[in-house]
Amino acid sequence: MHIGLFVKDFAAGTKFNKDGLPTKSGAEFHAENHARELIALGHRVTIFAKKRFFRTAGRENLEGIDLVRLHEPWRGGEILLRLMTTHRDIDAFYIIGRPPFAVWAILYARQTGKPVTLALTGKAELFRREENWRTKIFASCDRYVATTREIASGFAALGGISPEQVTVLAHGIATARYPKTDRQEKARLKAAHGLAPETPVLLFCARVVLNKGIDTLLKLWPLVHARRPEARLFVVGGGKHELLAALKEMGEQQEGSVRVCGEQEHPQEFYRLADVYIFPSRHEGLPTSLLEAMCSGLPAVVSDIGGCEDLIFDGDTGYRVPVEDAAAYAGKVLELFASPQEAERMGEAGARYVREHCDYRQVIPRLEAIIAEGTGK
Repeated sequence: MHIGLFVKDFAAGTKFNKDGLPTKSGAEFHAENHARELIALGHRVTIFAKKRFFRTAGRENLEGIDLVRLHEPWRGGEILLRLMTTHRDIDAFYIIGRPPFAVWAILYARQTGKPVTLALTGKAELFRREENWRTKIFASCDRYVATTREIASGFAALGGISPEQVTVLAHGIATARYPKTDRQEKARLKAAHGLAPETPVLLFCARVVLNKGIDTLLKLWPLVHARRPEARLFVVGGGKHELLAALKEMGEQQEGSVRVCGEQEHPQEFYRLADVYIFPSRHEGLPTSLLEAMCSGLPAVVSDIGGCEDLIFDGDTGYRVPVEDAAAYAGKVLELFASPQEAERMGEAGARYVREHCDYRQVIPRLEAIIAEGTGK
């Protein structure tokens, strides 16, 4: 099966913007990873994305992925031309998010009888069917994938999509990349960072931006540090320069108890040395960093929001607390620091859940079947 995968952007150029933010979005990571996993199952995948930089090629092969960059302002016409010529053998369309130019592929598919699957990974992407002509077209796809229950509900409530057309399916991770660690290995990793084996470590690993709750993190850590001055907070991730500076300043004020580590291409070491994961985000799809932390065996304290509620079952795989409630966050972190056996139990339950429900080995065959439905392949 030849799959046409549409995503708004496919990063090229520098890794970071001038303000410090990484340029590659979650949707782009999912597009690339899903393409590679589908290719591993024997399919061909062409990714269509907009061309953002003059110097980038209009078409290239990325280790087996056929990447087509669409030129502004003729993206719609270019899509139709390619689908009728160079890519006329595409069997099914898979759209991640709502790239405006994807409507032309949907219109083409409706004329040719080829199936279209639309996947939304964040509730901000939800749409009202009657909002405009584009949303009417997005509401005419054959199948829909929602990474969370909140998004699935939004498809029906806002888009008027029949529940029978919607499948709740995690975007998935390669769980083998995020192994759990035993106490001896954790002690060794802590020692490598100059910490005693018994030092409690709290980890935040995500983009350092306001909607991830960095202001809440700045408020809750002093509360934790006051009760457990030997504890350490590791902050891993690129982000806004001013927020990174605020975290470093807080660390200086809290006796050097905060380590700001910046963007890490391979964050597994930090998951393995930590004891508790913290995620005070204000809104989410299905958080990849939370999946990785849970897979690594970390109990998590997270905001009680959509996406997190799909993964953190209160008192089982971690705790959910009210958004922006720094005191509630601090209380649950301290509770887990004080109860290593309970923290380990929750970490085991979380790792088991992610490995059973969110591994590519479970996710991609289901996604493959959804995309292929109607093709006869």
